[in-house]
Amino acid sequence: MFYRRIFGMPAFSSFQPFEELSRMRRQMDRIMDSLWERPGSAWTAGVFPAINLTEDEQHFYIRTELPGLTAENLDIQATTRNLTITGERKLAVENESARYHRREREGGRFSRAFALPKEVDAERIEAKMENGVLTLKIPKAESAKPRRIAIGK
Repeated sequence: MFYRRIFGMPAFSSFQPFEELSRMRRQMDRIMDSLWERPGSAWTAGVFPAINLTEDEQHFYIRTELPGLTAENLDIQATTRNLTITGERKLAVENESARYHRREREGGRFSRAFALPKEVDAERIEAKMENGVLTLKIPKAESAKPRRIAIGK
């Protein structure tokens, strides 16, 4: 015991090779159990809103699902290489006596900002909201579009 305290090593008489691993496993189990037991917003579905970014030769397209939001709840800003979608999702207030059995929908302010793969013409971006899906049609800047090069004779 004295040797163990001084040198931080187990005494040979009480050496159990898997004792430390068992102790670490118990600690991890306690940590994981405490995470699962968090009330209210224990686990959310992830980043909101999720987006899809696609492109063709002329445009980038961003599609994101924003159920329950209107254009008045959104602010979209763009520069030549960056885009930000900011808004607020308001949920109906539950009765004070209501108990949640599962809570995955959250309300409140959100913001998604990301860099676009190439320069865009921010002045000509088109946005439309239809059935809770926001679609942005983002024209590429002339410098970002592919050019066909003719081969001389």
